[in-house]
Amino acid sequence: MRTIVLLFCSNIFMTFAWYGHLKTLQSKPLYVAILVSWGIAFFEYVLMVPANRIGVRSFTIPQLKVMQEVITMVVFAGFAVFYLGVPLKLDYMWAGLCLAGAAWFMFRTM
Repeated sequence: MRTIVLLFCSNIFMTFAWYGHLKTLQSKPLYVAILVSWGIAFFEYVLMVPANRIGVRSFTIPQLKVMQEVITMVVFAGFAVFYLGVPLKLDYMWAGLCLAGAAWFMFRTM
């Protein structure tokens, strides 16, 4: 459970580092957005590295990667809709089902 919580928290920082500047720093020079993003990404790594170190005790590395990708898409979907104001589409549900299928294939042998 610690792995999953750390991955969720890490992905929140990652999503803000990668996409948050599109809303909050549009009028700033690119180098400002890069430096702010690097600063935010530091906290992503502070959480991601321990998540992977803890997770590798219970999961395979491919399972960790697929889990991280599913969590990334869940966090990104919420971020896009609620923070960036992107309209929700039915296609997002279909993409989510494909990710759920990937996770099922990765974890079905556990």
